[in-house]
Amino acid sequence: MADNTPAGSTTDGAIQVGGPKQPIDARVSAPASYDVADFPVPNGREEEWRFTPLTRLRGLHDGTAVADGAGVKVEVTAPEGVTVETVGRDDARLGKAGKPVDRVAAQAFTSFEKASVVSIPKETVLTEPVRVAVHGEGGVAFGHQVIEIGAFSEAVVVIDHTGDATLAANVEYLIGDGAKLTVVSVQDWDDTAVHAAQHTALVGRDATFKSVIVTLGGDLVRLHPRVVYAGPGGEAELYGLYFTDNGQHQEHRLLVDHDTPHCRSNVVYKGALQGQDAHAVWIGDVLIRAAAEGTDTYELNRNLVLTDGARVDSVPNLEIETGEIVGAGHASATGRFDDEQLFYLMARGITADEARRLVVRGFFAELVQQIGIPDLEERLIAKIEAELEASLA
Repeated sequence: MADNTPAGSTTDGAIQVGGPKQPIDARVSAPASYDVADFPVPNGREEEWRFTPLTRLRGLHDGTAVADGAGVKVEVTAPEGVTVETVGRDDARLGKAGKPVDRVAAQAFTSFEKASVVSIPKETVLTEPVRVAVHGEGGVAFGHQVIEIGAFSEAVVVIDHTGDATLAANVEYLIGDGAKLTVVSVQDWDDTAVHAAQHTALVGRDATFKSVIVTLGGDLVRLHPRVVYAGPGGEAELYGLYFTDNGQHQEHRLLVDHDTPHCRSNVVYKGALQGQDAHAVWIGDVLIRAAAEGTDTYELNRNLVLTDGARVDSVPNLEIETGEIVGAGHASATGRFDDEQLFYLMARGITADEARRLVVRGFFAELVQQIGIPDLEERLIAKIEAELEASLA
């Protein structure tokens, strides 16, 4: 599918791309803080909340949601040498990656009782992934997870969300100097779940961080991935895949804060939508501060609308405060299912339904291959194809 829809354009009444360009710092209603009292209760008119249906957050945003003990169950399966701990609020590692940036994240930070900490020692190369299973059991919960990887280590971590819950959480990635961490976060919730979370990565000197976020389920999912750099030479690759179905709201709001010289970032998110009132939101903010000379960054968002009644809001933002950079750019493209591609395949004897599956599989293939875990890749492709088959039934 060609990227022929320019950022800031509207292709028709069902698809909206772009939005007002404001300085990143001016688009938030309050500065980052660990204290929920520092954030006003959102009313939906704030820039950072204007796309979110607040009533569907079930009180996570205004303090009325209360943990009931039946929210989520967390289980960690880790290779030998990895330390898995459950710690109290006084652990020094909690909050080290960065402060909450909105009221839901601050509510989660002030409300959780125990945190899960996974530590990979320095100079350790894991040959098997660490798997963190977060299963919703129908209640309300506030969570906190920390993934800490020591200097010059390499690891892959899978965080898999399933079941039903109303969950607000913070996830921190502490990446030591020269380390390489890949995190795959899967949101495969039941259709009734609500999930709002802030993911914050602190990337050490000459370290590499790769994030793959896959959002398929849930009634409402609102994720806020953030990257900050602790030293020069850091690299961040942020990939995302979302399939938004009938009535779902899936929102991804990214910030890459280049405040350190000679660092790199690359962002690629792709989404497909189908069904009445399916709504996807992608906000990509990249800030290159005056001190961040030698920065190299690019961000891309592409959306494929499969049916009428779906809506996309895609807003890439790039702010540059220094001219001494290697490169910087951004792009956004949203369009309908390509009838020419469908005709091309059908003319070679492929049925319409199979052709549709092939086009969507090809659209997502680049991102699925970034996962690098065969069983998980197969499961996610099967899930996407099941969603397509349900729409054709």
